[in-house]
Amino acid sequence: MIENNIIISLLIIGLGAVFMMLIAAFTKWSNLVLSYLTLAIISLAIYFQIDYLGELFALEIQPELFNHMLRFDSFASLFNIIFLVGAFLMISTGRAFMQATKFFIGETFALVLFAIFSMMLLSMANELLTAFIALESASVSIYILVGINRYNVRASEALFKYLLLGSFAGAFFLLGIAFIYAQVGSTHLGDIHNYISNHDNNELIIMGGILMLITILFKISAIPFGAWTLDVYDGASLPITAFMAGTFKIAIFSITLRILLVDYQSISELFQPLLIFIAVITIIGGSLLTLAQQNIKRMLAASSIVHSGYLLIALSATSTGLSESSAPSIIFYLVAYFLSAIGAFGILSYISVWDTERTTYEDLKGFSHSHPLLAAMMSVFMLSFAGFPSTIGFLGKFYIFTSAIESGLMGLAFLGVLAAFVSIYYYFKVIAMMYFYDQKQHYTMSFSFTPFVIGIVAISVLWGGIGTGLVSYIPGANILIQTAQASISSLFL
Repeated sequence: MIENNIIISLLIIGLGAVFMMLIAAFTKWSNLVLSYLTLAIISLAIYFQIDYLGELFALEIQPELFNHMLRFDSFASLFNIIFLVGAFLMISTGRAFMQATKFFIGETFALVLFAIFSMMLLSMANELLTAFIALESASVSIYILVGINRYNVRASEALFKYLLLGSFAGAFFLLGIAFIYAQVGSTHLGDIHNYISNHDNNELIIMGGILMLITILFKISAIPFGAWTLDVYDGASLPITAFMAGTFKIAIFSITLRILLVDYQSISELFQPLLIFIAVITIIGGSLLTLAQQNIKRMLAASSIVHSGYLLIALSATSTGLSESSAPSIIFYLVAYFLSAIGAFGILSYISVWDTERTTYEDLKGFSHSHPLLAAMMSVFMLSFAGFPSTIGFLGKFYIFTSAIESGLMGLAFLGVLAAFVSIYYYFKVIAMMYFYDQKQHYTMSFSFTPFVIGIVAISVLWGGIGTGLVSYIPGANILIQTAQASISSLFL
């Protein structure tokens, strides 16, 4: 039953992407109709997967047909739901922006579905070449989405930079697979794990792991591999930036955790010094870069580098094996950041028009005077980014820093706390602009259900921070962390 439903879910997204591509080519349907149709396809795929969320299970998808390359477990189930919900929210919060633009053509929705299909395969990949193909397929869709605004030179520049650097970085992953195959004779995760457990000479496997790590660090914008981040995030249109910052980054961590916890579990401590070093320079460099930004969109792009640094703290903690909460804390933090990013970029999308993105601090001066509810929602997202108590972002940072302390990484935990204090400045600056300055611009926004979707996301951010504390019988963040723990446990079944 589980196997049939996951295949149906994949087919819905895959065939739905092809269907949307044909619809865009042979019809003149409006973006409004196409967006509703895409949301319906995504909702149907969620329906076939939602029942397995939180359950502990693991099975291979048609092992004879796919040669044990695809594995569906609690881990993949959680990530697939996140990908689908991420795409749903991105389209819902960005729909008003898409309708007001000339460059969001029908093929955009097909590309989003192709990207989600590839991400779902990536989370289920039980073999490295399958993971590489899924990763690059998702990346190609993202490349095109970044440059979808053909009227904007910055978008074309962002596309060229991301395509060139991303293709170069992806080659390291493939080269790493070659090194691993040269020693193991297989690219299946289970075979690699067994080889490492039974042999002492693992030099090529370690080298392959480092090469694959370069690609992963590039994709999550870690310093020094994240030089592309500001230009690409700034050049992409706001809904696509939200999709990249939230959903695509989560996809990268889905394969990272599977490789690190399954393939390299017994020798993961060898990677710890490198992970700690990258975490330190990413947090420090990202914080300094964020402080220098004068544009909210670029500030959020730069701060995403800092959030990657927080995730690398927890990833460093997983390599010690001393903290059982380190891997689940990564998943929890990814969800916390994902909700905040979708909401913040959704508001910026809603107040923008096709030829002008209102993303400077000047644009938000006095915003609370004319749109108090939207300003309150934006404040919630900024507080969550900063790790303010009573938001899901606070609990996310708490779990990460706790796992670092449990693993003996006191210095990393202290650095993370210090960076969180520094982040108060640039996140609270947005709040100050909205509430403590006179209004500079007046926004005329058409009625849309977009604010209602953003409001639900804002409530989710608060619910994740205080839900259980207010009403004991209402599930709160504990449900999410328990689901994350079950997903990690399923990797070892």
